[in-house]
Amino acid sequence: MLHATSELEFSNKKNTEEISQLAFLELSDDTSTSEKTSTALPEKTGYPDPVYVMAANIFQGIRFEKSPERVLIKYGNEPLRSLPESEDKSFQRSSYELAFSALKYQDILETILIDSYIFPSATIPDHLSSLIIVMLYDFQDRKFQARFLSDNEEPIAEVQEVENLLNSFKIKLAAALARCRIKHDALSIYHILPETVRNQELRASTLPLYAWINTCKISPEEVYYTLKKRGYHKVKSVLHIDDKVFAVDQHCYDVLIFPSHLKNNLLNTDLFKDYKLIFQDKSRSLAVHSVKALLNMGDDILMVSTGSWYTVAHMSVLTNNNTSKIFACGVKPQAKDPDLKNLFTKMECKNIEILHEAFLNIESKDHRLQKVKVILLLPRCSGLGVSNPVEFILNEHEDTDLLKDFSQGGTSEDKLHILVQQQYEQLTHAMKFTKAQAVVYCTCSVYPEENEGVVKKALEFQDHGIKAQPYRLSPPVLPLCSLKEMHLATDKFFRMEPSEITNGCFISVLTRERDPSEAVSVKDVLARAAAKGLLDGIELGKTSKREKKKKKSKLPLSKAPANDNTGIQMKIAEFLTREGREGKASADHRSEILTQTAPPPKTTAPAASSSQVRKPSKPAINPSVPTFMKKTAHPRPSERQTNFLRSRLEDRVMKLKPVEIVLPPVTLPFPGSQEIKSQLPPQHFYYRWVGPTTAMHTYFPSPSVSKRGEKPKENFPSSLLRRPRQWL
Repeated sequence: MLHATSELEFSNKKNTEEISQLAFLELSDDTSTSEKTSTALPEKTGYPDPVYVMAANIFQGIRFEKSPERVLIKYGNEPLRSLPESEDKSFQRSSYELAFSALKYQDILETILIDSYIFPSATIPDHLSSLIIVMLYDFQDRKFQARFLSDNEEPIAEVQEVENLLNSFKIKLAAALARCRIKHDALSIYHILPETVRNQELRASTLPLYAWINTCKISPEEVYYTLKKRGYHKVKSVLHIDDKVFAVDQHCYDVLIFPSHLKNNLLNTDLFKDYKLIFQDKSRSLAVHSVKALLNMGDDILMVSTGSWYTVAHMSVLTNNNTSKIFACGVKPQAKDPDLKNLFTKMECKNIEILHEAFLNIESKDHRLQKVKVILLLPRCSGLGVSNPVEFILNEHEDTDLLKDFSQGGTSEDKLHILVQQQYEQLTHAMKFTKAQAVVYCTCSVYPEENEGVVKKALEFQDHGIKAQPYRLSPPVLPLCSLKEMHLATDKFFRMEPSEITNGCFISVLTRERDPSEAVSVKDVLARAAAKGLLDGIELGKTSKREKKKKKSKLPLSKAPANDNTGIQMKIAEFLTREGREGKASADHRSEILTQTAPPPKTTAPAASSSQVRKPSKPAINPSVPTFMKKTAHPRPSERQTNFLRSRLEDRVMKLKPVEIVLPPVTLPFPGSQEIKSQLPPQHFYYRWVGPTTAMHTYFPSPSVSKRGEKPKENFPSSLLRRPRQWL
């Protein structure tokens, strides 16, 4: 039992009350919170008893151990008896946040307890010290006001006992807090924290929510429609917007962004209850999209240290349309297998296989992993690029010991050295898998030692004795990553600094150089083209004879034009030619090829030779709109070709509608060039764009057809004029 203090301890009550009045001006970090956000927070009324008990047990495991000469309060080693662990996410989040707050202010709270004479005047069992710390933080956070108790709540004896003790020392605790603030010349205890910790809390207050779309269950268009029916509006940015809005992420087309205050509202919708939308940090979505850009049809993926199973599910969703298999290693407790399989079944993820071995114990010659071509490595790191550590730990199943580093705003040298060594061992082990062609390395750290340092050291000391081409750095290719961002990454690393809109993230992609003597089959090349979205609308799977007969019987009597097949063959030939160049090109040349896929700035084309003249046309505003060109030496319509240069938006076959575009007669880009005019035949030629799968109307090369409302094209991208392509 706790014993109340004697009446003698209240002899200076009058002076203490005068000092305590100062404490009620700014007692907690509510002021800092109001400064950080424009919306007023509801008045705090305390937590249920089980939250205090769970928070005390968490604090007991992560608190700072002090040297014997600095020990102020003794903590016991026995955890408090608590109720069965609740699966309520809000219950767990409240407990972790309370424990984390008490950890940040551990020194201050201990000083207040000593200064108020609670210690050592009251006989307090050591195993209740952690409970006193967390309840004292909440008590001062409520400005020493009484806690609201619901009628349905079952009280816990230890919590009631500590609460009565704190209420009996209410005046002295307020006075001790006021003296502490005066000593540090701070308006509140929030301002006593290190600047790095305060900046982290400031970012956490504005950080929006990120959620990826489970396209196995719903399409992005259906998500937009459902959200709009519920009153949400699509905007470009959700920052500093208090309304019901959402935006599409600039790097990942399947990731939506919401303001943080909408979380509880969104969790109650069917989109989240049915696993159609999943909350997860953007860094994990960037990692899986970086892997997706490296995959060919049928390539397997090995995922290491994934943390959250939502990351594995997201990788499965992105590879749903091909025959890839995903291996997730390091799952120790086999008892969780049914729960995981049930989760993947609800999310309609069917290509996941769980490995119980630790990654370092898996041999590179393991027969199960011979088709693994890409390894995704998400090693444990300091994680100091994360603004909201509690959400990160709960969502990614990270160790709660990370809260120590977050509470101090940094990681100790010894711990950082241990983390770097573990990351290096995992990365070098991943590079030993000779069948793998790429490794994606991703962290949430801000330390170069964990990022560039680990990658460069692994590349420098990689084993050149294995029968495989060495690894080299390659720039990450993200679906909606702008070319400007790729050019700015001169060291071929992708970074996001912690900010008010995103957590910090680091991504490095290591790829093997292609062996020049290695023969690449046409099947592999076509599979790679399909995986990259260059053959959208073309099915590569084998069709049975029965299915072919059914398709033939359903075809209309009118035949599709011959240039449909020609367009398909030319798209394949284009990709084969480009793959042949990439096999000999270096990484820099490869990235240069990628930049050519974007529409270049509008420039005037140089004068062409008399044997071949190219017509300039106005460049398309949308990069997904195809660009057209034609040789005058071959004016027949059946030989006209289309070149589709569009970004891949979805991993599914799109049904294209037929479009016919007729352009005006040929005109020279330089009216004053009489020499070129004299060498041209007096003929007029017209162009058209024909849908690849649907029969078109008969072509009539008559000038009267141009009255369909289509504007004539004026200029043509200069890069295509300077570099003739044989397949066009």
